[in-house]
Amino acid sequence: MKNTLVKTNYHFPGQTAVYHGKVRDVYTIENDILVMIVTDRISAFDVILPEGIPYKGQVLNQIANKFLDATSDIVPNWKTASPDPMVTVGIRCEPYKVEMVIRGYLTGSAWREYKKGARSLCGVPLPDGMKENQKFDTPIITPTTKAAEGHDENISKEEIIAQGLVNKDEYEQIEKYTYALFQRGTEMAAEKGLILVDTKYEFGKKDGKIYLIDEIHTPDSSRYFYSDSYQECFEKGIEPKQLSKEFVRQWLIENGFQGQPGQKIPNMTEEFCNQVSERYIELYEIITGEKFEKADTSNLEERIERNVMSYLKKRSSH
Repeated sequence: MKNTLVKTNYHFPGQTAVYHGKVRDVYTIENDILVMIVTDRISAFDVILPEGIPYKGQVLNQIANKFLDATSDIVPNWKTASPDPMVTVGIRCEPYKVEMVIRGYLTGSAWREYKKGARSLCGVPLPDGMKENQKFDTPIITPTTKAAEGHDENISKEEIIAQGLVNKDEYEQIEKYTYALFQRGTEMAAEKGLILVDTKYEFGKKDGKIYLIDEIHTPDSSRYFYSDSYQECFEKGIEPKQLSKEFVRQWLIENGFQGQPGQKIPNMTEEFCNQVSERYIELYEIITGEKFEKADTSNLEERIERNVMSYLKKRSSH
């Protein structure tokens, strides 16, 4: 297996907390800044798969960085620096307990619900007679709660406000941001021959100000179709060619795994992991329009530590 980063255990100066997520490990420094390390772990069906994917962390981190920079005129975001290809450093915010999922097309879990007969999703009414992968007249927001453990649950705007998860004014503000970010992401994708199908955004608050946090428009948080073949595939009722993590989910389903109790994760061969890596790199190049430069992974852990320490040192001397 090529060198991959699947776990981290750093002790940075001033470190006050560490959180190991499905893909990201987040170190809190002096309760004030976050050092987010995007590992090469991959998750599907809310399960972390046993093998790392070469360069996946670098791909995700650099795509997110590009889009954070490209949307900072719409909403302030948490990023202040990226001292390593796999690391973003930024402002620590208090996250809202909801994720803003926005969909331009009826696909994925929304289609699975629709096919079962649901005509409302998170309180948003859906018309009869829609087909899989059909474009909505206007994008719809289908928020989910942020689960500390297990699955995120769908929730409506009304429930979010009623339960006091987010107050009405702030919710309406993050809703506006969500539409505007999706619009920008859609335009940027179209320039590269892609359709931004659906995605999710997370927001947080610091000193009374709302920030966009975490990652945006990456293949882990978003689904993209290739625009040149979409219409034909849609008319023929076949799956459009897409750039997302969906192919990993499909592979797992074909191999009898959907994250259900008692199911065993299929063996991920080195060949399969390298194929996944190539798909991530392809996505990076198409979506950014730039050639992917593979960082040196011979001493991954040391490289990250060195770069973060040097950034923290500079920061404290200012």
